[in-house]
Amino acid sequence: MNITAGTAYVPVPTDPASGDDAPADAAHAAASAGADLPRSIPEYLQRLRAALRGADPALIQDALYDAEEYLRAEMAENPGRSEAEVIASVAGSYGAPDEVADIYRDTEVKVQTALRPPKPAPRRSWLGRFFGVALEPRTYGALFYMLLSLATGTFYFTWVTTGASLSLGLLILIIGLPLLILFLGSVRVLALVEGRLVETMLGERMPRRPLYSDRELPWLERIKAMFTDPRTWGTLLYLLLMLPLGTTYFTIAVTALALSLSLIFVPIAHWTGLFPGDLCLNLACNHSGWGVIPEVAVWPLTLLIGIVLLFGTLHLARGIGYLHAQLAKALLVRWG
Repeated sequence: MNITAGTAYVPVPTDPASGDDAPADAAHAAASAGADLPRSIPEYLQRLRAALRGADPALIQDALYDAEEYLRAEMAENPGRSEAEVIASVAGSYGAPDEVADIYRDTEVKVQTALRPPKPAPRRSWLGRFFGVALEPRTYGALFYMLLSLATGTFYFTWVTTGASLSLGLLILIIGLPLLILFLGSVRVLALVEGRLVETMLGERMPRRPLYSDRELPWLERIKAMFTDPRTWGTLLYLLLMLPLGTTYFTIAVTALALSLSLIFVPIAHWTGLFPGDLCLNLACNHSGWGVIPEVAVWPLTLLIGIVLLFGTLHLARGIGYLHAQLAKALLVRWG
């Protein structure tokens, strides 16, 4: 059994004509032949899913995709053999479901350890925890995601509403059916792209493989599979929600950054003559009575408030990034 380690998990069959692994694989295959191997591809996938119970749903989706793609490719190369015979023949090179699950778990730990940015040193004081957020790479990833989400949310919303209205409106014509399949297929591609953005910027493990689609099935069966797949509706809902969410994220990020940076640069504006000096808090702003902060206290006060607000914005970005990653995983990844 060979599985290539890395960000993508691609099982590589052992070359039967090469090397020292051939006797070991032959012996393994013989031993597996007597074991309780699955008799069909759906049974194999069901056992693999059961063996991966408790693992990350994104990892489960990737493992199921790889296994189904590999087994169906073997079936296509051996048209005269049954699924049980093909599974028994590849048991030595690909592995039984339990073996595949163990290797995926081990590889996932190694890959996540390699990809995860180094953890900053633990900080015990509240000042260290408050200002230490600036040293965490995920903070800037989350902040950039908030700024980017306005563009991605607008594109997703436009794509879904346009594609759905066109494909559903043309269903009465012969072109409507393939257009609907193309639209739902494009939605799965967008879900995969969004998953990569979420994993890269927010650090949440997302699928690196799409859901497997058997191209040998008739169109009606493929459409039925898409409509009965809960991830289709979850993905559509997610893409529609991205417009209000993206607008909100962008507004929060731009407003908080602009306000905090403006307050931080007030002393510079004062020294260069761009800011008069006094700060009026009352509506009349008559420079008398309450609500007027004297010039000597303006720049230290605005600098302090600006710095606190800036770091508070970074904490807010981390929190929004975490919550959004959980939402993306709930709607884009098929559970169970």
